[in-house]
Amino acid sequence: MTTAITRAITLFKGELVGNDHLGNKYYHERKAPPAGRRRKRWVVYNGEDEASRVPPEWHAWLHYTIDAVPENAGRPHRDWQKEHVANQTGTAQAYRPSGHTLAGGQRAKATGDYDAWTPE
Repeated sequence: MTTAITRAITLFKGELVGNDHLGNKYYHERKAPPAGRRRKRWVVYNGEDEASRVPPEWHAWLHYTIDAVPENAGRPHRDWQKEHVANQTGTAQAYRPSGHTLAGGQRAKATGDYDAWTPE
């Protein structure tokens, strides 16, 4: 949830530069900063504030890795690339391997191909 301070700063000092497919909005300072300082950048999340909900290209922009706004960067989408998914840890969609207590399974018996390390 966006705080009142973030809303105020965004209203008075922010300039919208783009949105992502998750509905997050990205801003930078409206006025050019003094010499020697970069223009501040920030995100206003659509929903819960969760850093893993920022797609990689927007993460690069927020952290000054790239200067161009991602929608205008011309970065091609490859056939092998998967759609960005936020971190699912702690949710019902989290990955749980077989045998995990929350997955309801039983761990497979050891196959005998494992030898414990013993110091000499």
